[in-house]
Amino acid sequence: MNWYVDVLKKYAVFSGRARRQEYWMFALFNIIISAVLAVLDKVLGTSFLQPIYAVGVLLPALGVTIRRLHDTDRSGWWILIALIPLVGFIILIVFLATEGKRHENAHGPDPKAVAAF
Repeated sequence: MNWYVDVLKKYAVFSGRARRQEYWMFALFNIIISAVLAVLDKVLGTSFLQPIYAVGVLLPALGVTIRRLHDTDRSGWWILIALIPLVGFIILIVFLATEGKRHENAHGPDPKAVAAF
């Protein structure tokens, strides 16, 4: 749960780097929470819980995705590759799953090295 809360604490931080684990744990929690809220919406006969949550985590999700791209030594603008039909989303997933650079880059120090201290 700390991974999820840490991303929310960095609500609109688009600089720096994010480890793979930070990104994928946040994504996992988002999927679980969205599914639970969608079921609640269906059971309660409403249609606003899941969309409100989605809007609420939009900026943290963008922030952690951009920081994850920074960890692979790519610009945050690479997130726009997902707009290319079919292949763009697959390429973005590959970028997000790629191991980060093990050295300091233009976006900051290696988060694995920082976590080790």
